[in-house]
Amino acid sequence: MFIRSERLFLRPGWTEDREEIPGLIGDRQIICNLADVSGAEMPAEVRALAGEPQQGRHPHFLVTLPDGKGARIVGVCGIASLPDGQTELGFWIAPNERGNGYATEAARAVLRLARTLGHRRVTASHFVDSPASAAVLRKLGFEPTGEVRQRFHLAGGDMAPAIRYTCDLGAPFDCDNGFVPMSKDVA
Repeated sequence: MFIRSERLFLRPGWTEDREEIPGLIGDRQIICNLADVSGAEMPAEVRALAGEPQQGRHPHFLVTLPDGKGARIVGVCGIASLPDGQTELGFWIAPNERGNGYATEAARAVLRLARTLGHRRVTASHFVDSPASAAVLRKLGFEPTGEVRQRFHLAGGDMAPAIRYTCDLGAPFDCDNGFVPMSKDVA
């Protein structure tokens, strides 16, 4: 499965990506804000993004930025099924690529796909010390639930508080559902 947004190309990870991803995620700013429910060792988890099979209704993508020389990886975005049955959005962008709106653009594309796949509600969370992630979630229409849960924190190797959000996606669309003409004059 692939997604093309205005500037980005979202694609599955390939085995060839296994060496590039750890270099992007090895930055302390990213590691400090990653949650992992399994608590597995970070390099194995990171390498699993490349070549890991997609989970049907819960795909994950490498976020790439196409240019004249190819498409460099700038981050990761996807949805996952939580143990409690909820669907959760997750994302990260490499530090040298931040501030360009890539997280918002990639997550918006993944949320459109989630809606098409039949998801009605998506959750997300961020650690309390990650205001940038909170800003992205608010731009996407997520609202805080008022709940703070303990999540496994890869950087600390233990549990840390994370603020929960939710976003209602509504009913999935078909080919014509949701089409709104640009102008009232357009038939």
